[in-house]
Amino acid sequence: MNGAQDTIIALATAQGVGAIAVIRISGDDAITLTDRHFKPRSKTPLTEAASHSIHLGDLYDKKRIVDEVLVSVFRAPRSYTGENVVEIACHGSIYIQQQILNLFVASNTCRVAQPGEFTFRAFKNGKMKLSEAEAVADLIASESAAEHRIALEQMRGGFATSLSNIRAQLLHFASMIELELDFSGEDVEFADYSSLKELLKTLKENIKQLLDSFALGNVIKQGIPIAIIGAPNAGKSTLLNSLLNEERALVSDEAGTTRDTVEDFLTLNGIRFRLIDTAGIRNTSNQVEKMGIERSIERAQNAHLIVYVIDASDPNTEALTLEPEILTPERTLIVLNKSDLSKNIDIANLSRYERIEISAKEGQNMESLKERISTRVLEGTTPGNSTILTNSRHFKSLQSALNEIYTIEEELENGASQDLLAIPLRSIIHHLGEITGVVTNDDILGSIFSSFCIGK
Repeated sequence: MNGAQDTIIALATAQGVGAIAVIRISGDDAITLTDRHFKPRSKTPLTEAASHSIHLGDLYDKKRIVDEVLVSVFRAPRSYTGENVVEIACHGSIYIQQQILNLFVASNTCRVAQPGEFTFRAFKNGKMKLSEAEAVADLIASESAAEHRIALEQMRGGFATSLSNIRAQLLHFASMIELELDFSGEDVEFADYSSLKELLKTLKENIKQLLDSFALGNVIKQGIPIAIIGAPNAGKSTLLNSLLNEERALVSDEAGTTRDTVEDFLTLNGIRFRLIDTAGIRNTSNQVEKMGIERSIERAQNAHLIVYVIDASDPNTEALTLEPEILTPERTLIVLNKSDLSKNIDIANLSRYERIEISAKEGQNMESLKERISTRVLEGTTPGNSTILTNSRHFKSLQSALNEIYTIEEELENGASQDLLAIPLRSIIHHLGEITGVVTNDDILGSIFSSFCIGK
């Protein structure tokens, strides 16, 4: 970002009218510039104020009072950005907010911050690792307890701290191997290769665990996809409406009403789910309906869990109409709908699947269904205790590092020379550095911080 030494200003709270708004200023001159326009009740200038102190007073534009405000002072390096920071809490009028911004920008001593520039400065000034800075954006965007917990864990260091420690040890090994190359004619050995094997083993286990968690982490971030599948008139749309407690999907007695997917979000036990109501699956000559059915099958294949709805009151219902490789017991929950009516369906071929009886129309057993959906999705994972990877950039770097580990293990097994080990070892160090921000380029930084809001 340009002008890293400039003093910058931006609205830190959401756009629009509110009870209060907070305007943030960061830079070497932040305190001095604010002091020019601020008259504190205590009569003590901000330039003499202690760090982490709050001051009540009036903000002036020449002789005109703009607003009565609270000014918080944070002196470098004990601030969010590592620079001098002032936060002005004013009344939440849009007019007042704009007047304060104009007051500082018009003097040409301050400029409006670029998106993410406050957090970018925090990263550049060593206040946080790059992975922690990325977690700030995830924390702001979190819409469920699980997203909030994952982002907060990453913002506090997460797996980046342990990777940084391992990276430092790998740097030591790399320097020892390269030292051996400098003394190759002396037949000396500086690196402890048994320790290197153990360190690579530990790193490999950590990386594998993180890579395995990415599938869950990614769907938690995007909303875990749950496909509601079944024959026409089985009650799929009614089930979606009942789960959401609103009329989200059109319901009709006419078969084939749903021709395309209908999606909405539902939060259960702190996890955000993306519910997908699909077209009824049956043999049909209607080309539009066929396209809807093809899309239903595609959604079933890509879903984290399939909720297969069966009309339990209809003896002519075909229990399962999808291929067994799609409807595996591990990712399928059978819902016997309309169970408040006489249950006439033959369920002998459903013995391999977990089943639950409900009435979506009457709302019977819906809470039990919600609990089973939540439990089934999280079975085999421990999102409350283990670190979960959600960032695709981190995933790519870790995958590349893992490939290099396999290369080194193979070279060690074959008794390779030091020069053949040095190259992949340096590659691992590089890929780990990409995650924490030790290794960066302007394109990566621009991409990451451009997604932030201006005041962050």
